[in-house]
Amino acid sequence: MNNVEKLRRSAAYPTMRVESAPNSASHWLYMHADIGKGIRPCFRTALMEDMWSFLTSITLRDSQREPGKLRHVVLASDAQAFNLGGDLQLFSQLIRDNNRQLLLDYARRCVDGVYHLHTGLGGDVRTIALVQGDALGGGLELALSCHTIVAEEGVGMGLPEVLFGMFPGMGAYSFLCKRVTPQLAEKIILDGNIYSSEEMHRMGVVDLLVPKGQGEAAVEDIIRKQQRSPHAYLALNAVRGIAQPVGYNELMGITEVWVDTALALGEKSLRTMDRIVNAQNRFANSAAA
Repeated sequence: MNNVEKLRRSAAYPTMRVESAPNSASHWLYMHADIGKGIRPCFRTALMEDMWSFLTSITLRDSQREPGKLRHVVLASDAQAFNLGGDLQLFSQLIRDNNRQLLLDYARRCVDGVYHLHTGLGGDVRTIALVQGDALGGGLELALSCHTIVAEEGVGMGLPEVLFGMFPGMGAYSFLCKRVTPQLAEKIILDGNIYSSEEMHRMGVVDLLVPKGQGEAAVEDIIRKQQRSPHAYLALNAVRGIAQPVGYNELMGITEVWVDTALALGEKSLRTMDRIVNAQNRFANSAAA
């Protein structure tokens, strides 16, 4: 980010780069810090463990919580993509093995994460997704769980799961319905199209659209503005939870439908997953080269 000299960097998480302000008022999480190794920029278990470990640590760190203190968490990426979604290689393996429990464990961990972000990590955090590269499937769900989505122009965003007979089951429907009508949410999900960030902004999914390369500066501006009125934004966190709640049980119920749908897929759908994994591998190897 632009003010990197003012931040403290953590080396404790091998799959992501974490930079925190000295006063712990803001934390920037850059996913896919290991992208140079040719690793797919998706929600691999290692990345999920690192992300939720760090987010849980700052949620439970009482020293960072003060009455009237507003904190920020920014989710970004070190890869050319923001995030390409769930680990399809793992999904296809677990589906072929008919391993419902491990598939459900993965899905529940995803739901724990997005719910944590959506509720402001206990209420005193505003979450911001900085989308500078493609956000697909679970990557878009992650962005949708945040209070604010900032996207640079020319980025692809979409939920392509229908291409292999699935739907996005870790919060997309619930979070989309807080931004657009249920009818439009279903269209986005069932069409499986990849929309431009410009289109997503016009639909109301993206909050702020900025030119290429200006995303980090835009996020810094948002943080400065919100820090000038911390009590108002802390109150809005509470109001949002009352007026537009996305319940934990709702998310868990939907993700169980996702698991059952996945286990019913046939070989044709699984081969489509395999082809997408191969395309992601080529993307990752190209980025590493």
